[in-house]
Amino acid sequence: MRIGLLGTGPWASRVHAPSLASHPDVAFTGVWGRRPEAARDLAAEHDVRVYDSPEDLFADVDAVAVALPPSVQSDLAERAAHAGCHLLLDKPLATDVASARAAAQAVARAGTASVVFLTARFGAQESAWIAEQADAGGWFTAHADWLGSLFAADSDSPYAESPWRREKGALWDVGPHALSVLLPVLGDVSALAARRGPGDTVLLTLHHHTGAASTATLSLTAPRRAAGVQVTLRGTSGVASLPPQSEGPQDAYRRAIDALLTSARTGGGHPCDIQHGLRLTELLAAAETSLAAGGATVTV
Repeated sequence: MRIGLLGTGPWASRVHAPSLASHPDVAFTGVWGRRPEAARDLAAEHDVRVYDSPEDLFADVDAVAVALPPSVQSDLAERAAHAGCHLLLDKPLATDVASARAAAQAVARAGTASVVFLTARFGAQESAWIAEQADAGGWFTAHADWLGSLFAADSDSPYAESPWRREKGALWDVGPHALSVLLPVLGDVSALAARRGPGDTVLLTLHHHTGAASTATLSLTAPRRAAGVQVTLRGTSGVASLPPQSEGPQDAYRRAIDALLTSARTGGGHPCDIQHGLRLTELLAAAETSLAAGGATVTV
C-alpha cells in the first residue's frame, strides 16, 4: 500500500516515518508538512518525495498517516477521506466534537478504512491483557493513573514545547490512552465528572453502561520520579493490573499499520477506527464541560 505522511515533528520523525519506511507491506511514498524545510529534511532522510500540498500527496497514495496537532488533523482527515484515502490517525482525533464528527462522516461516506493509533491498544502485552479482561467480565470498578512528566520542572522531553499540549494539557493528551483501556473492559460511559488537581492534573469519575464505575488521574506535570502508568481492575475475578509497556512505540505503530492494511483489504472495521476516535473526543469534551461547571456530572 502506498502511504504518505502528514507531519514532520518529533513524533513523526521518531515513530511514523521509520515505521512506514521499514514496513514490508508499505511503499512509503512521501511527506507533507507545515514547515517546508522540515518536510524536505524528513523526506530526504527516507529517500521519498516531499509534497507542496496535502492534495498533491493524496493524489499519489492509497492512505495517509497523520502526525499533526488534533486541530489540524481533523480537517486534513476529512479532506483525505474525500480524496478516497485510507487513514492512519493519531489521538486525539480532534479537540472539538464538530470537527471530529465531520471527519468521521467523511470517512463513512467515502467507505475508506481508518485506524486511530493508541499505544496501549496496539502494544503486544497491553492489547492481549485488555482482550483477556474484556472476555473475563465481572469488573465493577477500576482506577487508571496516566501520569507524565512532560511539563515537570526537570523535564527533558522533546514534546515539552508542543503548543497544543500546553494549551489542552493531560486531559486531551493522555486522557485518550486511559479511556482506550477502560472502555473495552468496562463498557461505554453514560456519565462522567471531572475536577482539577495540581498543574494540569485532571481527576475523572466515569459511570459505565454496564453499571461499573471507574476513576482516572491524568497529568503531564507529575514529578519525573512519580510518573508512570497503572490501571487496576477489581471484580469477580479478583484484581488485575495492566502489564507495563515492554516495547517501544514503533513496534505498536507497526501493528497499527497492520490493522489499517487488514481493514482496507477486507473492508471490515477496527475497534480503534475513526468512530472510536469520535467517541473519545465526545467524552473528553464532556469532561471539559464538567470542569467548567466545577465538577458537575455530565450525561454522555
